[in-house]
Amino acid sequence: MQSESREQLFNKNFKIIIVPLITVVIISLILFRNLFFQSTYLLKSFGELSVDPEIAFENNKPTFLEFYAEWCEVCKEMAPNVSSLKEEYEKDINFVFLNVDNQKWNNYIRKFNVNGIPQVNLFDKKGNLISTFIGKQEELKIKDSIDQLVRESISHEEVLNAEFSVIQEKNIHMVSPRSHG
Repeated sequence: MQSESREQLFNKNFKIIIVPLITVVIISLILFRNLFFQSTYLLKSFGELSVDPEIAFENNKPTFLEFYAEWCEVCKEMAPNVSSLKEEYEKDINFVFLNVDNQKWNNYIRKFNVNGIPQVNLFDKKGNLISTFIGKQEELKIKDSIDQLVRESISHEEVLNAEFSVIQEKNIHMVSPRSHG
């Protein structure tokens, strides 16, 4: 009898502790979902709010072009820094974001030899490629290049970091001599 009483008391105390704890966790996830999923949200918004590349290369403004993917962890990690750069410079520079998973951007992916993401290309106002950043970059390094671009005082440079995601070619339309029998 005493054993049953202890077990019931334990179950009651357990419920008193667990139910509020689960409630707090659920409420926290709801209230702070933007914080937990901010990078993914930023990447999606980049693509939706992007300047069309054809317009960007013809409107006589420097252009920041980033190739990214929503699944890319390095892209997600860099998204808050890119967002702050965008806020600071969007009046002076076109910001173009092209998702490598969207086939309509394949011609740009080939044209700019994108084989790792994120890849950021900076162009002067005449559309000349000035800088290429591949992989994870420090915000300050890109900011310095943007500042120089705005002042129009840099020559071409390529900065490669070992932290990047390799793009896998989708050979859907590849035909080999053996594919026809």
